Amino acid sequence: MQRLAGQLGTNPAGIYQDDNGRRYYVKTLESQAHARNEMMAAKLYQLAGAPTLIYLHTNAPDQIATEWVELDKKCIAHLSESERKQAQHWFAVHAWTANWDAAGFNGDNQGVVDSKVLTLDVGGALAFRAQGDPKGKAFGTRVDELDVLRHDAGNPHAVKLFADMSADDIKQSIMVVTRIPDEQIRQVIIDSGGSQALAEKMVARKADMAGRLPVNF
Repeated sequence: MQRLAGQLGTNPAGIYQDDNGRRYYVKTLESQAHARNEMMAAKLYQLAGAPTLIYLHTNAPDQIATEWVELDKKCIAHLSESERKQAQHWFAVHAWTANWDAAGFNGDNQGVVDSKVLTLDVGGALAFRAQGDPKGKAFGTRVDELDVLRHDAGNPHAVKLFADMSADDIKQSIMVVTRIPDEQIRQVIIDSGGSQALAEKMVARKADMAGRLPVNF
């Protein structure tokens, strides 16, 4: 494929075009485990119904590819009120998957294509931070992200996007996750190369979220 442009985020990457004119964004991650982690996170987002870019497998085990799209908007500051509501609907999916980078370092991890709000990168979900550092014990069975993503001063763009959600908004978002059958969660993780331990952790995180209902935030 022909390389058209360089990286747009923090990981080494480029925009490539094949012989049929189709374009892809291909990035190289810190490790094969980090790449597998991101693909798994994308599958969990899809299981929940949360819109993402279209992820593709690559020959290199430490790389991730997505189909290239031209964004109408790429910053939470530019979202309309209805687009903000769309983004907030998937709040609990970000919390469940521990995607600390849901809003992006500069508010640029939420974009709009054809009136649909997408999460543009899920590399910061599950067991790894966006740049590849393991989260360790910070990724446990309690979904503290239900509070942290709305109040952490160190993540100002997430706070800007999620802090004004009402208790009912949060409840409806949590129910997006709690409606997913446990066996489907386990199957997606195992099929994506994840461990049984991770599968049980994600089921436990779902149960922790269910225990917050009715919410009192």
